[in-house]
Amino acid sequence: MSLRELDPKTALEAVQSKKAVLIDVREPREYVAERIHGALLFPLSTFDPSALPLDKTREMIFHCGSGKRSADALARCRAAGIPITAHIRGGLMAWKQAGLSTLAIDPATGAIIDPQAG
Repeated sequence: MSLRELDPKTALEAVQSKKAVLIDVREPREYVAERIHGALLFPLSTFDPSALPLDKTREMIFHCGSGKRSADALARCRAAGIPITAHIRGGLMAWKQAGLSTLAIDPATGAIIDPQAG
């Protein structure tokens, strides 16, 4: 199993076509502050590869803030024999740099910022 580093747009296309599920391995406070629509949270601090909701019909793609923690999660999967090999190169930072939307909370007001809701 070799590591696959996906660019954000390729990952988005896989999710939109129902070929993949995004797994966010950041911590809950990070996820609450800003996240990718539809990403499931499996924090690295409590990460258990055997607890992942494997789906034989869809690939799992990990992401974090920059790509370091998601690569670590992939290494943990490999060590546990779990066949997950893909993550977003550059993580959430690369996602935003690619102009893709996120769901966020305005820290000043607590209001939800959701470009897709408009």
